[in-house]
Amino acid sequence: PSKEHSGGDMGQRAPRHISGLILANQREKYMNRIIRQVGYIAAASSLAALLATAATAQTYDLRVSTVISEEDPLFEGYQRFADAVGERTGGDIKVEVFPNAQLGQDEDLMEQALLGANVAFNTDAGRLGQRVPEFGIVLAPYVFDSPKQAPKLYESDLYKGWLKQLEDDHGLVVLALNYYVGARNFMTKTPIKSPADLNGLKIRTPGAPVWQETIRALGATPVALPWIETYPAIQQGVVDGAEAQATGAYSSKLHEVAPIITRTGHILLMNGPVVGASWFSTLPEEYQTILREEAAKAGVWTTEQVIALEGSFQQKMIDEGATVNDVDLAPFRDAAKSAFVVLGFEDLKVQVDEILSAQ
Repeated sequence: PSKEHSGGDMGQRAPRHISGLILANQREKYMNRIIRQVGYIAAASSLAALLATAATAQTYDLRVSTVISEEDPLFEGYQRFADAVGERTGGDIKVEVFPNAQLGQDEDLMEQALLGANVAFNTDAGRLGQRVPEFGIVLAPYVFDSPKQAPKLYESDLYKGWLKQLEDDHGLVVLALNYYVGARNFMTKTPIKSPADLNGLKIRTPGAPVWQETIRALGATPVALPWIETYPAIQQGVVDGAEAQATGAYSSKLHEVAPIITRTGHILLMNGPVVGASWFSTLPEEYQTILREEAAKAGVWTTEQVIALEGSFQQKMIDEGATVNDVDLAPFRDAAKSAFVVLGFEDLKVQVDEILSAQ
């Protein structure tokens, strides 16, 4: 019999019809494998697209806390900030502004921000100076001749170093600090003509060292109280007066209990929104930039409004029974110099003066 019929070399060479079947089967398996791989790639692409869409669609809420009322231009400035952020992010960041300390006092909000809460608190350089002392000089007496000088300092490497230290060492991000809210003047029940007239008077101030030492240098005894407690404290005789800017004083009706306003302008008050670094870091970089840019823009707007309206708010208080006195500022400026010594700001003031005087 032939080898073909006996099957003697069957393991070496299969008949043509069997070889064809094997080849077809291999091609089918190969094509199925390709189809599966294409399917995997398509599925992976779809998943990546879904994840990207989900990331893009993520929304954020930011609650902005202030102790001022809705009548204050600062509140409107924050509203403009909220609207602009919502518009530029397509609603992905929703900002809501709360007046009248509805969310608590600034110190409470600062602690919440440090713990990662989605809050921004309106504050000043004095309070920031409790963590990075150099910040305090922004509110030191008679540092700026006008609020329009402040941007020179904010654009300097010196100031940017303080911002970085505040974020790296203390977990706080200053979105902007260019919201000028007015010149601080004394509001009392008795006339003030010179620093000597402040001797023995208890004057409400915030608790920041730069504020305390400024008022002490000018001759009065500083008493730290929350802003919303100022009116009843004056009314009940806990303190003899306060120092405040016209916009905030009028909206809080301080002139009803402290009707004599002495225009010393010892501090040009700059405010701004601050958030916690841990919450801020969860935002896409694009949104971080938007928050900073719109906060600064709203600060410029607020400053312009306050400069334009300061006189009218003062006039409203006059119309409602207050008396406004202009005094010789030279004795107040001289008295204020001792605050820089106590605060250790003598050398720092030289640096700041050089920045402000540069062309």
